[in-house]
Amino acid sequence: MSKELCGVGIGLRPRFLDRDGLINTERRIDFLEIVPENWVLRGGKRRLQLDACTQRWLTVPHSVSLNIGGLDPLDGALLDSIGELGVRCDAPFFSDHLVYSSVAGQPVHDLLPLPFTEEVVEHVAARVQQAERRVGRPLVLENATFYAHMPGSTMGEAEFLRTVCQAAGCGLLLDVNNVYVNSQNHGFDPYSFMDQMPLDRVRQIHLAGHTLVGSSIIDTHIGPIIDPVWLLYRYTIARAQRLIPTLIEWDAEIPHLDEVVDEADRARAHAEAVLAGAQP
Repeated sequence: MSKELCGVGIGLRPRFLDRDGLINTERRIDFLEIVPENWVLRGGKRRLQLDACTQRWLTVPHSVSLNIGGLDPLDGALLDSIGELGVRCDAPFFSDHLVYSSVAGQPVHDLLPLPFTEEVVEHVAARVQQAERRVGRPLVLENATFYAHMPGSTMGEAEFLRTVCQAAGCGLLLDVNNVYVNSQNHGFDPYSFMDQMPLDRVRQIHLAGHTLVGSSIIDTHIGPIIDPVWLLYRYTIARAQRLIPTLIEWDAEIPHLDEVVDEADRARAHAEAVLAGAQP
């Protein structure tokens, strides 16, 4: 049986291996997350580096091109490679985004929103179960940022997330930064949104930075994490009454490993303080 994720982790980035000495760091890192599309076809040096990491840390795959909400058939080769990686990493689950990311067989190189409808719920639920059978591990879906609502929606995002998870019987990867970004761009209360989340289904949390462009916020994953997102994270941990495994995402303008691990330390300190009784 695979180990369960716990604590606070970081995303595995090549610069951490090539320049920052990740393999031999003495800093506390509880787990790693990898984008399988960047690793599964690699051999040689990259394969050896990944194997060294998986021997030291529990590692989970987080893909970006599963296209779980799309109309194209699921990519069997991608699912098989994630399955093989899951065996190598002994991953407790794999994750991707509740979006569509290809059209007519062509990737759009973005994570695009779905209509929030019952028909889409049924479509996604069937594909989640298909993907899980092929990979041999549970699939966990992440709430994504979006900058326009798809036409035809009959429910809000929070209800859509709950309904998909229930229909598919799957877990949720709750991106706290994405909730904050969407709340600012679309004008809703992020705390009320969190009150509607099925926290018993949340297997992992993501935290990240973002970029203000004019009057909109763009989900760039450029850190550091800002105070309103930390406050929303503390509120979420207080509601959950457990340290949900938390990942720091920093995918552009990536600093030295120590700066990213500093953010992981902050997340752990926030969660521990809340669970010890501090006000969220």
